[in-house]
Amino acid sequence: MTFQNVQSDVGTSHQQCGLSLREAEVFICIRHSCTPSLNLVYHHLKGSHHCSWDCKIAAFNFHGASLRLFYSKQHQFKMDKGSIRKRKESQNGSTDHTEHTNGTKNAKDTVLQKEVGLVSGICLIVGTMIGSGIFISPKSVLLYSGAVGPCLLIWAACGVLATMGALCYAELGTMITKSGAEYYYLMEAFGPILAYLYSWTTVMVLKPSSFAIITLSFAEYASTPFYSGCTPPPVVTKCLAAAAIFLIVGINCLSVKLARYVQNFFTAAKLLIIVIIVVAGIVLVAQGNTQNLSNTFDGAAPSFGAIGLAFYNGLWAYDGWNQLNFITEELKDPYRNLPRAIIIGIPLVAVCYVLVNVSYFTVMTTTELLQSQAVAVTFGDRVLYPVAWIIPLFVVFSTFGTANGSCFTAGRLAYVAAREGHIVKIISYINVKRYTPSPALLFNGIVTVFYIIPADINTLINYFSFAQWVFYGLAALSLIVMRFTRKDLHRPVKVPIVIPVLMVLISCYLVIAPIIDKPELEYLYCTIFIFSGLILYYPFVYRKVKWGHKLMRPITMHLQLLMEAGPPDHIE
Repeated sequence: MTFQNVQSDVGTSHQQCGLSLREAEVFICIRHSCTPSLNLVYHHLKGSHHCSWDCKIAAFNFHGASLRLFYSKQHQFKMDKGSIRKRKESQNGSTDHTEHTNGTKNAKDTVLQKEVGLVSGICLIVGTMIGSGIFISPKSVLLYSGAVGPCLLIWAACGVLATMGALCYAELGTMITKSGAEYYYLMEAFGPILAYLYSWTTVMVLKPSSFAIITLSFAEYASTPFYSGCTPPPVVTKCLAAAAIFLIVGINCLSVKLARYVQNFFTAAKLLIIVIIVVAGIVLVAQGNTQNLSNTFDGAAPSFGAIGLAFYNGLWAYDGWNQLNFITEELKDPYRNLPRAIIIGIPLVAVCYVLVNVSYFTVMTTTELLQSQAVAVTFGDRVLYPVAWIIPLFVVFSTFGTANGSCFTAGRLAYVAAREGHIVKIISYINVKRYTPSPALLFNGIVTVFYIIPADINTLINYFSFAQWVFYGLAALSLIVMRFTRKDLHRPVKVPIVIPVLMVLISCYLVIAPIIDKPELEYLYCTIFIFSGLILYYPFVYRKVKWGHKLMRPITMHLQLLMEAGPPDHIE
């Protein structure tokens, strides 16, 4: 591009777009990749005299592969008396570059902000773990375990497993302080291919299916009071679940602070309903209602694979113990708050779960519990009448809070995977006004809607657990590998190596045992899907075909304008 052509474009932009000459020069320089630093362009434009320019500047970045948006409102350009004085001094040539940049030193960088403290971290763990599982999975755990005694033991053992896994993640999260949890751990230990397969599987299947399961549970409990004596129609449940998905995604796109407040509120609500159920159970036990808690091992003869399926469903209720690792970059002081939140949150949840199950058995036999469509609602009808309506109400609160936490973390995984080039670049962009990863959150919400259409909850739970425990085991293995290959990394938390070894062995059991006991095609479909990601990895990630970038460039531009998003300024 010749200098004369640039001058011609400057004149055209000045006349047709109403820009000042200074702004037109900058815009055309960006357009022709003449300006290497977008941040300098931004400050240059903020220093221009065209103060009413409430526009969205779409500018090619230095590599010309994507677009960067600078959004500004008129009030952001209004100048106080001090800035007017500096502007006049600048016109007279008396203001240097340092004085010029002082006016913008308080502006936030376009990155995800560190807004999550210890309390919010605990609420994210507890609020994500306590959700639909404890109100749906008791039936499945009891069904596969065969009796009350093995059922309670499996619930307690699941709590121990969750704590062991969380301790491994505490070391990994304080050693590698990047968001994305297993994604970066696998990349550091095994390389980009395995990390890509994890992001491919989790972003496309695991996170959306988890979100879908929780919202379907929310819809089931929310609609049950309106269909007394019968099951709510599937179309009602699915439509209500879809509405919840859109609402939760909207909250998370709107504000990180709002999403935190929602999470904290619903975590308090679910802890309240847990306390109500546990206190009611303690009163019933004190009154002598212990007939279902005697001879608890009679008739129990579960098979090798049935125990694995019981653990699947129990661990589904505990799923969420690794959620804080997905937002490490947004944690305040992650070296202290991450392990503290884990140590406080997970034992609290484990104690609540065991006591809740004991409370269930004080009023229901094993047959009654298996036949109940909503175990917690049945408990409330028998114990808390005439205020039994508070149980389904608070269960709705609980599942909604869990869905909010799941959406919050799912968006961060998609964001970091796109940031590393493993997903389309637009998903790694951040809303420049609200500092939320809105493209990633919207993508996750859209995929989730498709998952609520065909599948039922139990099928999704088994499908989700099979693939998820493959990656849990690989994450624990990555901890062992990096003990030898990355000895240079600082480890504020260091667990005994026997814990990750046990987690690897348990993960292998939970993956293999159900397949041996009852082979099903869904396990094969899951495996095929995981490795099918390599079909896209080779041309688009490894080879970086040019036509892919050309295809995505206009799409990225229009989506940026629509969502007011831009690439992050820097990576923590």
